[in-house]
Amino acid sequence: MQRIVILGNAGSGKSTLARALGKQLGLPVVHLDRLFWEPGWVEPDAEQFRSRVREAVSQDVWVCEGNYARRTFDLRLPQADLVIWLDTPRLTCLMRVIKRSVLNRPRPDLADGCSEKLDRAFLTFLKFVWTFDRGYRPGIERVREAIGPQVPVVHLCGSRQIAAFVEGFNHVPA
Repeated sequence: MQRIVILGNAGSGKSTLARALGKQLGLPVVHLDRLFWEPGWVEPDAEQFRSRVREAVSQDVWVCEGNYARRTFDLRLPQADLVIWLDTPRLTCLMRVIKRSVLNRPRPDLADGCSEKLDRAFLTFLKFVWTFDRGYRPGIERVREAIGPQVPVVHLCGSRQIAAFVEGFNHVPA
């Protein structure tokens, strides 16, 4: 596997898995949130974002985490060797999102100048996390099936399954 797409709810562990696989396989990691957000949570122009993603996945090898289905699947899926869906329970996702927002530590998967804070937008985001599987995931899956039906999909649920999956890959030779 040299080009891996990781999908899932906010707080599902996409970034953590991407970093682990990147380290294990010696692949660069692409965090779509870093490419999307401008400082202060400002959205970029659509073509600017697509250009950033196009450049990031133009490499021969990568692990790319993030959904952005309608905006970027046509750039990523035709090249992908594997799609990983993280089927993390929504309560776990919700708790992780709350915890990381309360702790407000710098995250390598977030764009510079974007810090998480407890405000009205955060409450809207929590609703998104809670309703993701019912409200958003089916649409992401429809786009994935339309653009990349040939790409194998692995579903992982829970820390043990994810750890076993990562361990299943050979370490990169030193």
